[in-house]
Amino acid sequence: MIAVIVIIVVVVAIALGVAGIYNGLVKRRNQVSNSWSQIDVQLKRRHDLIPNLVEAVKDYMQYERETLTAVTQARAGAVAAGAQGPAAQASAENMLTQTLRSLFAVVENYPDLKANQNVMSLQEELTSTENKISFARQFYNDSVMTYNVKIQQFPSNLIAGMFNFTERQFFQAEETDKEVPKVDLKS
Repeated sequence: MIAVIVIIVVVVAIALGVAGIYNGLVKRRNQVSNSWSQIDVQLKRRHDLIPNLVEAVKDYMQYERETLTAVTQARAGAVAAGAQGPAAQASAENMLTQTLRSLFAVVENYPDLKANQNVMSLQEELTSTENKISFARQFYNDSVMTYNVKIQQFPSNLIAGMFNFTERQFFQAEETDKEVPKVDLKS
């Protein structure tokens, strides 16, 4: 009789342990999905602001059609990459960031455009959105790291393998974002 009770207690303890590990994995997987949704919200906001910015500057920038076309194409590529996963999305968003930088550099050459309140407001909103994307990306990557570590650690790796928990990809920033700017105080 005691042996049966011990076996039942051991089986219940193992079942509770498996359930706890499984629930922890589900929680982390859902956190990764939620954090990706936060990035997606900010990216959609960014994508919605860009046509307004292009429309606001196009009348001023008659000779800069190539830059405006590049921004529009990069935006379309970023929108299309949304369904292809974090790696493709990151690559497309990095391309969009580069084209926006080109646009902002060109805007600097047009004093009337720099003084335009609508353009200034859109630039501020895009800058704010870029900051939000950066924070959301950081949260997503932290969530991915926690989740990936959990599915690789013993004994949760056994449960992860049984229930098909797979690693998630990080949302990588472009290399130029990782470089520290050089400051020259001699000038």
